[in-house]
Amino acid sequence: MSGAKISANKLAAFLDKSPGLFLKADIISYIKANGIKMVNFRYIAGDGRLKTLNFVINDEKYLDRILSAGERVDGSSLFRNIDAASSDLYVVPRYRTAFVNPFSEVPALDILCSFYTHDGKPFMSSPAEILCRAEVELKKASGFEFHALGELEYYIISPKSPLYPMNAQKGYHESHPFAKWEGLRTEAMAAIAEAGGKIKYGHSEVGFIRTEESEMCQQEIEFLPVPAGSAADQLAVAKWMLSSIGHKYGVPISFAPKISIGHAGSGLHFHTALVKNGKNVMAEKGGISSHAKKAIAGFLAQAKSLTAFGNTVPTSYFRLVPHQEAPINVCWGYRNRSALVRIPLGWLNAAAMIKDANPMAAKGMAEVDHNQTVEFRSADGSANIHLFLAGLCVAARHGFEMKDPLGYAEKLFVDKNISNSENKKISGSLPQLPSCCYDSALELEKARGIYEAKGVFTQAVIDGIIKRLKSYNDRNLSERLYGKEEEIKKLVDEFLYC
Repeated sequence: MSGAKISANKLAAFLDKSPGLFLKADIISYIKANGIKMVNFRYIAGDGRLKTLNFVINDEKYLDRILSAGERVDGSSLFRNIDAASSDLYVVPRYRTAFVNPFSEVPALDILCSFYTHDGKPFMSSPAEILCRAEVELKKASGFEFHALGELEYYIISPKSPLYPMNAQKGYHESHPFAKWEGLRTEAMAAIAEAGGKIKYGHSEVGFIRTEESEMCQQEIEFLPVPAGSAADQLAVAKWMLSSIGHKYGVPISFAPKISIGHAGSGLHFHTALVKNGKNVMAEKGGISSHAKKAIAGFLAQAKSLTAFGNTVPTSYFRLVPHQEAPINVCWGYRNRSALVRIPLGWLNAAAMIKDANPMAAKGMAEVDHNQTVEFRSADGSANIHLFLAGLCVAARHGFEMKDPLGYAEKLFVDKNISNSENKKISGSLPQLPSCCYDSALELEKARGIYEAKGVFTQAVIDGIIKRLKSYNDRNLSERLYGKEEEIKKLVDEFLYC
């Protein structure tokens, strides 16, 4: 018995096997025993969105065929940089990602896929393949695996209710009925877990906005640390599931960085960890490890160019403004929410706390391993998740390859709230993130050699990102739109489903 029977993933529970061990025969066995009528292939295209290909199971021979060989698709419609004259790609299922579709009226099994070219090689410009290469190159350079977890923030927009109103900006960890739509959040969490998502927790977030017609309630679902490729897959599936459940209830769900000026925006913070032989190496006695500081140095050195992957629409830069918890200064600190890179609490004193809270029950309790992470706070819901995590991998590797990463990190350490106007002098001395998509593109142009090194990012992908970011022509956009409420609302609406 593997213990998988208590898994939320129905295949894992049925097979009593962890998803990483799924075989083709296991999937066929589940389909036959559970009346599954359809298989859905899902995959991340160049725009970072989850795409779908539906198969009706004609017979067992056909099922075996699609699970063994995948299917061909038009790559030129999924990736902008493919010549239509030679655009065929294969999508091939990754068995470990299989899950029962919680929405389909026809019993269906969904599987995430990878892209391959006509000669059977991985498609180099696929976001998932870029992330895979980034993970491999970081491990070669440092000896460590790169793990990550995302904090997925979003707003639910619904007609205004007169019952149990809540004050603006006071939604943090509020409970139902004051925090609206808790049921939608928990329903989504259950569905995401069934699909293999490793969820840490969910809660109501700070933002609560009321207008004459509607109210907007901010929520968050946070995940557990897993290898970066799995973290990206989980978030892509989670965003699709949340949108599907929102559609079921007739309410828009928005991951947009900003939906109302003057109110909390939605970020997509990522916690990262370096892991060796299954052990987190981010902490040592007295604080974080030198390994963690090297990764931090890389994050800070590439922070400006990372916005090209993590802050990809003009409204991203309505969130990255002074005097908010969203960062604009390139620096790091312990437990400092005004810094770009934050070192959160890591359970270094868990045993003492649990003994104090439970004096009669603490005898013989095992020590709890630390779970120290490093949080990168600038990205938002417009991020191409796979490319952003690939960028973080590249930046971490750069930290290990720098001449003096520890010295570089030390120069950008702060221990004060730099969003406070009293510390304006400190913030003025620090590098700052770009203020628009156009400037983000310029930063990526300057740093592209670092991302393209060792063949991680392709030239075509970097060219495409730069071209798209420049196309917004959004320099000085905040100043141009100042006081123009209707134009601001139009722009927010344009990127509501970013």
